[in-house]
Amino acid sequence: PRTRYTYYPGTQIIPGNASVNIMNRSFSIGMDIEIPKGGAEGVIYSMGGCDGGIAVYIKDGKLKYVYNYVTSEYSYVESKDIVPEGRHIYRFEFEANSKPDVAKGLGSTGTGKLFIDEKLVGENEIKYTMPLSIGLGGGASVGCDPGSPVCDDYKVPFEFTGKIYKVVIDVSGDLLENHEAALKVIMARQ
Repeated sequence: PRTRYTYYPGTQIIPGNASVNIMNRSFSIGMDIEIPKGGAEGVIYSMGGCDGGIAVYIKDGKLKYVYNYVTSEYSYVESKDIVPEGRHIYRFEFEANSKPDVAKGLGSTGTGKLFIDEKLVGENEIKYTMPLSIGLGGGASVGCDPGSPVCDDYKVPFEFTGKIYKVVIDVSGDLLENHEAALKVIMARQ
């Protein structure tokens, strides 16, 4: 099965059910971007919206990641370092450390880490994730958050002011599945 998905800026929104499945597994989001002199800001990658989702963005010179758990819990990871000018490889990694508990509405928990050129620049625990889907209507997008904002730390569309060459999502981590719950989601869509 396919484990790496490459996305580019300037394309249409990818519907949630057609985008890469990051639920209940370890995954990484690799971003090849260039920061101009004077800095940049904006959303690099987002999926979902105000009802739940994720976003990787730069604001106030810092690389940031947010996980919105159905608008009740927000988990943030922020770089301790200022984002450097020039072309660099940025990466967010989620290392799942528990199985989902669908009956309680909880997905796999884990540790979120931010890297700039392989250097760890931020880390935090992500205690709440959604077990079955990310958001109800928001899709995946590169270079902005075109729908409702994943968090209130920025105003949409918060277009990225640097240059994004590509975003690569790797889901080669083990999938911690609940087949019965997945079947219920499929049946509910019919």
